[in-house]
Amino acid sequence: METPPSVLFIEDDAELRRALVDALDLEGIAVQALPDAAQALAGLTPQFRGVVISDIRMPGMDGLELFSRIRALDPQIPVILISGHADVPMAVQALQDGAFDFLTKPFAMERLINAVNQAQDYRTRALAHRALRAATEAAAHANTLLIGESPAMIALRESIARIAASDLDVLVEGETGTGKELAALTLHRLSKRRGRSFVPVNCGAIPDHFAEVELFGQTLDGSGYRRSAQVGRIEAADKGTLFLDEIDSMSPAVQVKLLRVLEERTLTPGGEPYPIDIRVIAASKRDLESAASEGAFRPDLFYRLNVVRLRMPPLRERREDILPLFAHFLADRKRPSDKDAFTVSDRIRRHLMEHSWPGNVRELRNFALSTLVDAPDDDAPASRSPQSLTDRVDAFEAAVIREALEAAHGNVSEVIARLATPRKTLYGKFKRLNIDPADYR
Repeated sequence: METPPSVLFIEDDAELRRALVDALDLEGIAVQALPDAAQALAGLTPQFRGVVISDIRMPGMDGLELFSRIRALDPQIPVILISGHADVPMAVQALQDGAFDFLTKPFAMERLINAVNQAQDYRTRALAHRALRAATEAAAHANTLLIGESPAMIALRESIARIAASDLDVLVEGETGTGKELAALTLHRLSKRRGRSFVPVNCGAIPDHFAEVELFGQTLDGSGYRRSAQVGRIEAADKGTLFLDEIDSMSPAVQVKLLRVLEERTLTPGGEPYPIDIRVIAASKRDLESAASEGAFRPDLFYRLNVVRLRMPPLRERREDILPLFAHFLADRKRPSDKDAFTVSDRIRRHLMEHSWPGNVRELRNFALSTLVDAPDDDAPASRSPQSLTDRVDAFEAAVIREALEAAHGNVSEVIARLATPRKTLYGKFKRLNIDPADYR
């Protein structure tokens, strides 16, 4: 259900103020009416979710000054100005300065209601975009390894930012090496639980006979009145986030116990239940829905985990991110002495662009690190000019793009297909690397 418009109405004429409040109230529009601008301004903040309507000619602070101060506070608060004088130059100037609308008395009530509804819609969208932008920036800051400007990665970061605020359990699905734990950690760091523990559990690495103790803990005796001699991972995540990696490898017996904990949000290691407050993020390298339908995973546990699903894109679906990731892994691990000791050979270049990367980002990272160890250094130092890593990556990108342009005889659409790169991204690289496709036609 949509929130009805909220209006802050400033008018020094008491009779007109009552009339407009009654009219807006009949339309289901909540109104706070005030007789002077200073009083209205004192209660405004950038978090204000509604619309301001103000008369222009008032004693003390007039409507134009109020509008100017609101613009300084938050230019996206919509302001509708009203004047009893048909002052066209004033109206034009106010609209040019950013007023949402300008009405002259007398005006039809339908006209005002229309303006209020449009202004409220504008304000709602502006606040939503602002929140999403802030969340996305926070996501990027929360973990810089969510690298990439491909459409798939942009969409992933936006999804993580939205999901993080919900506190709902999340099922993360993706192939090996796509960064499922990184996504889970980012969800935690952006959530209200970020000051609490993030407890990762690799379900595939725990033998069945240890799994129950590791997850649920154990007591010294069976009395039920003594707390755990060993605190389980679930209890350790109380008030925080529990990350269950490779949950598809969990045995059926442990799945049954986990389902009960997730349903009841209680633990009973010694027989006496006590409540826990956790957010669960589970990860699987296989499609859990298919696994459940095939009998390889408990359907009831799948449905309990399937509150929100997040899919991690494989590297082959975002090939334009390969170079930035490769450069990042090199820069992250190279020593100061490596500054001028690495060049991208033809062999490396071909491998980066032609390999299918079944191991995804993890495989790419390992390849980048191996090149630092195995890269030949046959050239004499005198034959090399000092060049930064960024310059080398730029030179590598330019070589790949020029090679593709030559093969495509300058046909940009064909280059886009060959390099699996969005048109906007490719043209940005043309400009940055000083490449003109016309030179290859």
